[in-house]
Amino acid sequence: MKRCLGLFIASLFMAVPMLVAQEHSDHVEFGAFADWYRMSDPGPTKNFVGIGGRAAFALHPSVQMEADMAYDFRRNYTDTFTDGVTTTLVHTSSRTLHGFFGPKFQTGSGPVRFFVTGKVGFDNFSIDNQNAPAGFVNQVGLTNGATYFALYPGGGIEAFAGAIGVRAEVGDDIFFNNGAHNNLRVTFGPQFRF
Repeated sequence: MKRCLGLFIASLFMAVPMLVAQEHSDHVEFGAFADWYRMSDPGPTKNFVGIGGRAAFALHPSVQMEADMAYDFRRNYTDTFTDGVTTTLVHTSSRTLHGFFGPKFQTGSGPVRFFVTGKVGFDNFSIDNQNAPAGFVNQVGLTNGATYFALYPGGGIEAFAGAIGVRAEVGDDIFFNNGAHNNLRVTFGPQFRF
């Protein structure tokens, strides 16, 4: 009898970790998203649209460490310069690249989750007339433009059907260049968890 009781207790110790692992099977998440960035300061308001990706790994069922990067496509705009005598119109092509890393705190582990996040990273702004592939390669290397330290507090919602879901997020992309500059950022796209 003692022998059977010992085997039973030993099997419980082996079974509990497997049961806990099955309960929280979403250890890794990754996704792609469409990015809308409203740069409101400095200068006139500019709306940028781009694409991005993110990856996260779970530290706890309700805490993940997440990294994301977004590339906003070239946006053309016209500035007017005047010296009191003459006026000149200048066409400019600008791009933005955002990269952030930090924790994501979420509610529960069900099919619908609300979350908040706080990340640190950078914003890179460049002005050029290169096409999208060349512009992206130069920005990822951070060889063009100006790169600034940035903070990103945000929040949103995820909805999953099994391992496939969608995610919507809204946040404040704050970059620092002679003070803080607050800019609205909205992302939406598919999310996958394993």
